[in-house]
Amino acid sequence: MRFRFIHAADLHLDSPMHGLTARQPHLASLFADAARNAFVALVSEAIERDAAFLIIAGDVYDGDWRDYHTGLFFAGQLARLTRAGIPAYLIRGNHDADSIISRSLTLPADVHLFGTRKAETVELPALKVALHGRSFAERAVSENMVRSYPQAVPGWFNIGVLHTSLDGRAGHASYAPCTLADLRAKQYDYWALGHIHAAEIVCEDPYVVFPGNLQGRHIRETGAKGAMLVEVEDGAIVGVEPLTLDRARWAHIRVDVGAAASLDEVVRRVEPALRREALAAGERPLALRLTLDGETPVHHGLAASGPHVQAELQAAADRVSDRLYVERVVLATTPPRTEPADAGIGFADPEALLSGVEGEPGFAAAFAAAFEDIAARLPDELRPLLAEGGEEARSGLLDEARSIALGRLRQGRGSGGEPGA
Repeated sequence: MRFRFIHAADLHLDSPMHGLTARQPHLASLFADAARNAFVALVSEAIERDAAFLIIAGDVYDGDWRDYHTGLFFAGQLARLTRAGIPAYLIRGNHDADSIISRSLTLPADVHLFGTRKAETVELPALKVALHGRSFAERAVSENMVRSYPQAVPGWFNIGVLHTSLDGRAGHASYAPCTLADLRAKQYDYWALGHIHAAEIVCEDPYVVFPGNLQGRHIRETGAKGAMLVEVEDGAIVGVEPLTLDRARWAHIRVDVGAAASLDEVVRRVEPALRREALAAGERPLALRLTLDGETPVHHGLAASGPHVQAELQAAADRVSDRLYVERVVLATTPPRTEPADAGIGFADPEALLSGVEGEPGFAAAFAAAFEDIAARLPDELRPLLAEGGEEARSGLLDEARSIALGRLRQGRGSGGEPGA
């Protein structure tokens, strides 16, 4: 007997897209709809491929959503599956546990939501499949939930559905932690995991799989996103194939502009890289962070003229595609190692002058106040990203301010020139 199923997780329906601004309203609108459109694509894929069932391993929602249109949309898409004769099996993840909608909205009859008190088993006799799963009852689950899962049903194809950080992954809170040995001890054939947003086949004996999230939501979730298609024949897995289903994409690229002597040359070096990324994204809207690096005589001019540089590179992006947005330009260039001696500005080397600023009395308090003021002015959806960045965000902001100040001092002195010169 041969059948296939689809394993998805971390839909985060109607989650805000962090890092987009009103500078490109048409693209912001496309990104806002991306998570819903990706889920529509997931349901369509299940129907078109005649999947035996769909698994969603947690985090359908994104916390305590009070707009019932989110839940109604989800239920409506599951109803499409029901009409096609495809059942769905869900667990609640840490975000779902915060959601009023996920606790109260009635789902179609052919959808099974695993309970929270202990692991449950659902048997599909026609396929000889046993699914074992347990939902989060609250957001912060610190127990090893695997211990409550039953042993495999002998002679059947056994699937464990679990929302977990496993043994830890960067950027993700430690929820329902467990080890690979814990999973193997249950003797299941496939572990359908959720919570980690990067797709990963952790193990193939047995298969332990994170499909990643369905749709990237910010610049730390780059590249193709989607779900996993699993093929089973005579009780054994014969294929695990990633399905690309995202409807908008994030990317972060580095371009070496070391040989550039003007902003025009920087743009000429960047534009082919933009074209490659737009081609890889296909018809999807693309938000791209661009890091410029290399040793270049135009470094100070770039540092002193951030808005001009951003505008020129966005104009280059517009020439490539009307769906390409330069989310941010990060300056990681350096000036040439040997520069003309400083002269004509009435004081010592600006770099030496700025190097002692951080040790001045009251600097730390003034910088902290400025940082908090910047955070207070940000849109609500961006504040969590700044908070998550912690000391790295503060250090990055300080480095950027130092580069701008140094660039403007040197530019005023005549070293480095205009960025477009």
